[in-house]
Amino acid sequence: MSDHAGDYDIAAVRREFPALKAGSAHFDGPGGTQTPLPVIEAVSDALANPLSNRGTRTPGERNAEATVSGARRALADLLGADPSGVVFGRSATQLAYDVSRALAKTWRPGDEIVVTRLDHDSNIRPWVQAAAAAGATVRWADFDPGTAELAPEAVGAVLGDRTRLVAVTAASNLLGTRPDIAEIARLTHEAGALLYVDGVHYTAHSPVDIEALGADFFACSPYKFLGPHHGVLAARPELLETLRPDKLLPSTDAVPERFELGTLPYELLAGTRAAVDFLAGLGPRQDGPRRERLVSALTTLEAYEDSLRTRIEAGLAGLDRVTVHSRAADRTPTLLLTIEGRDTVDAYHYLAARGVDAPSGSFYALEASRRLGLGDTGGLRVGLAPYNDTGDVDRLLEGLSDFLREQD
Repeated sequence: MSDHAGDYDIAAVRREFPALKAGSAHFDGPGGTQTPLPVIEAVSDALANPLSNRGTRTPGERNAEATVSGARRALADLLGADPSGVVFGRSATQLAYDVSRALAKTWRPGDEIVVTRLDHDSNIRPWVQAAAAAGATVRWADFDPGTAELAPEAVGAVLGDRTRLVAVTAASNLLGTRPDIAEIARLTHEAGALLYVDGVHYTAHSPVDIEALGADFFACSPYKFLGPHHGVLAARPELLETLRPDKLLPSTDAVPERFELGTLPYELLAGTRAAVDFLAGLGPRQDGPRRERLVSALTTLEAYEDSLRTRIEAGLAGLDRVTVHSRAADRTPTLLLTIEGRDTVDAYHYLAARGVDAPSGSFYALEASRRLGLGDTGGLRVGLAPYNDTGDVDRLLEGLSDFLREQD
């Protein structure tokens, strides 16, 4: 654990979240975080001022244009991307489908696509279905259920001279596992293939540098890091130029707009920019370029969340019959639990009645849940977010302890 955790003012952070006044301890952040006031106000302000189709003549046109360009710059700073390569969509799932269909136009029978058992289904099924439509072959990379690790060698073993794309998660939304994406990227590019990285869970917990990761495409969802509900895709503009998505005839063919179908949700983009600015303010550094403040803040947040994760793991170690499946050496503050002789849905309901929100399920990571031997049921997922504190952790551990005792 880094001493950066001591720089994190959790009391000040919590004051910014109106939802916390309801009294719940939220461990459901991997499914979507609560929203801070600056984001709420940015959405409201966008709707309270003139809005129109983008342009330069009227106040509404100028507001819309400024909102979109401001959001692209904010996401570029967050991800280490080029603003001209930032695409907005309804969700990360929708964007994966759009990119898979565009890329599949270039695939031929005998080409190969690699997916992994660790991934959320949104980074599996679009590629499997696109491959089937193109007559391409799907190869599967497996993770070790005992360690929850996805080794780069497991990906490398299924690469070949016909591999066209590798789809892999930067962090498992079910287990928290963070594979070595940079090494997977190296192997992928040596094979002459493209790398599509699902960064939805990863972006909420770590500084992101797409170039350092080696991702050709990187997807994330602002509602997982304190923003509104929509999706984001980042890629090199010159790579996006090579893709020909289906689009309306009169809509622009410029990149990145050629991938954005219909009018963008301006109010959500305003909220996303505010979420990025809020994240940038979480660390000890309060001046300088936003990109540098974001890296500093997310490094600080990562250390803080890891300190809470360590506290949870220490408490769970003292509870009989609880198995923690999140075991990777490098992982986010997200834990998947099962309880011997108990249904984790019952634990979820018990905790919810006590104001502790920790849901049970497979959370669309069906392949990972099945590989762990948990079928489609999964387990109890405990995920941390920037507003969690030690009081939340203690309530969780006390609730689980009481559940086990009362069920005996």
